[in-house]
Amino acid sequence: MVLVLTGKSKDKRGTNGKYPSPHKVLKILVSEERAIVEGVNIISKSIKPTAKNPQGGFVKKEAPIHVSNLSLVDPKSGGPTRVAIRETENGEKIRVAKKSGEEIK
Repeated sequence: MVLVLTGKSKDKRGTNGKYPSPHKVLKILVSEERAIVEGVNIISKSIKPTAKNPQGGFVKKEAPIHVSNLSLVDPKSGGPTRVAIRETENGEKIRVAKKSGEEIK
């Protein structure tokens, strides 16, 4: 889950009222450094009539947003956080929220 830091979806507040509501990441475009996030950066794309869709029309879909405009959600506070990599006792690497120290799954 991620929070949108900038753009049109920045000010959407969640149920707690303090932080914006988190969004689910649908796809990561690694080479472009962008992510497609559910319900964020919605565009209207015009579709030409085809044999499959004879009417054509407009379709609303999510467009990619740059990863610098997103932040991971702190599991404890629900707010934005940066990530640290820590090793467990058995040598396994895990992602940890820098604000709270909680593991990010």
